[in-house]
Amino acid sequence: MARIVVVGAGVGGLATAARLAADGHEVTVFERADTVGGKLGRHVRDTPAGTFHFDTGPSLLTLPDVFTDLFEATGAKLDEYLDPVPLDPIVRHVFPDGTTLDSCADPAEFAARIGAALGDRAAADWQRLWRRAARVWAASSRDVLRRPVDSPRDLAALAWRLGDLAAIAPGRTLRGLGRRHLADPRLRMLLDRYATYTGADPRRAPAALAAVPYAELTYGGWYLRGGLATLADALLSRCLDLGVVVQTGATVTRIDAAGGRVHGVRLDGVAAPVPVDAVVANCDALTLYRDLLPSPRRLAGLTDRSLAGFVLLLGVTGSTGLAHHSVFFPGDYDAEFDAVFGDPGRGVRARPAPDPTVFVTVADDPLVRPDGHEAWFVLVNAPRQGTSTGAVDWRRPGLAEAYADRVLDVLAARGVDVRDRLLFREIRTPADLDAATGAPGGAIYGTAGGLLRPANRGPVHGLWLVGGSSHPGGGLPMVTLSAEIVATEIGVA
Repeated sequence: MARIVVVGAGVGGLATAARLAADGHEVTVFERADTVGGKLGRHVRDTPAGTFHFDTGPSLLTLPDVFTDLFEATGAKLDEYLDPVPLDPIVRHVFPDGTTLDSCADPAEFAARIGAALGDRAAADWQRLWRRAARVWAASSRDVLRRPVDSPRDLAALAWRLGDLAAIAPGRTLRGLGRRHLADPRLRMLLDRYATYTGADPRRAPAALAAVPYAELTYGGWYLRGGLATLADALLSRCLDLGVVVQTGATVTRIDAAGGRVHGVRLDGVAAPVPVDAVVANCDALTLYRDLLPSPRRLAGLTDRSLAGFVLLLGVTGSTGLAHHSVFFPGDYDAEFDAVFGDPGRGVRARPAPDPTVFVTVADDPLVRPDGHEAWFVLVNAPRQGTSTGAVDWRRPGLAEAYADRVLDVLAARGVDVRDRLLFREIRTPADLDAATGAPGGAIYGTAGGLLRPANRGPVHGLWLVGGSSHPGGGLPMVTLSAEIVATEIGVA
């Protein structure tokens, strides 16, 4: 039995803790916040009309079998803890010309919807792209997502066949893939958006990210009744049932690793170190290698930071009839990415996009809103918090309120005007995400999405990384798979 400390109680940390405890290890989780879940956050607002509940992080569950496997591996069943609801549409896409397209988990039906909305050629183009995306998914799910990838050499050594390499197209971007296969600019816009699932610009993101829409639109998108944050509740319950000690309000300030192996962690306000045999870091890799275990060489590879998000939480009176998820695209998608990332090499500062894509989540769930009202989660891509050229100081007086007004104006211009129906609005900036979760600058995914993420195995013996900033990447199923990888590598007690 090993003494293992997990730093951070995000989904990746809790999933790893549950697996390790089920394997017979003595596991303690230290979480700096007062609640568990990490970026899978929640917010509750009481009003005279009733109580509103908001997911402040992920709003979509994909690859449900990953979570079924997790609960079964720890001796439980998913449906004992959670109530997944399949979504159709998964996302309603509203394009600049007013055309709408509803995605779904039936590839033939989705192709038919594309044909009806955008024409037969667009449907044929999408089906051709889909066949390629299927090959990318098969290769990545077989060779990448469930095993450690510690270096470019590991990636190159994977048993990819020539057909896999042709599909993955190393060196090609997601934007390039769309231009090659999709004639309709609206479909290219839809594909480009999946780069943001990894915090990246589609003009730089790898073409292999075509696997992301394939997974979402093949295995489906799901909502958890009561909100996605119920997943964190379920994982906490599972951990406690398995004997994991979970301490909230406990900040790890240092990992002791003299002699090339971990042997303790240090807590804020506690003099003596906590002895350990292994440490699982469920924090941003930047935080780990800058603060907890300084490693200049590893830190140097983490400078290409992901985008962040600007969020509005709205209490809306009446019913709007919006789908569970709606995305409203701008007329110029490139201008949005130019604004959000800037061009630090040329001295062009990042800035809030004046005409952003707006993503709206409205759950038709009486558990999250009072009768006669809707709880809206509104998200736009945003530069991370900071004062460098590639960031924005969201703490600047008046900026957040002014940008919130702008986002609501953009929604109104796109046909959804709720400005006179707001019971309340609350704002969450990248600076707020940084403060709440410790994500540096509020960058949602750590580094911008690429084929190679920080390795799960740390530079000293007994140190492991899980979560969205490490392999295999961000998103609920990926961080859960990172937990599976790390627990498998540590092994049974």
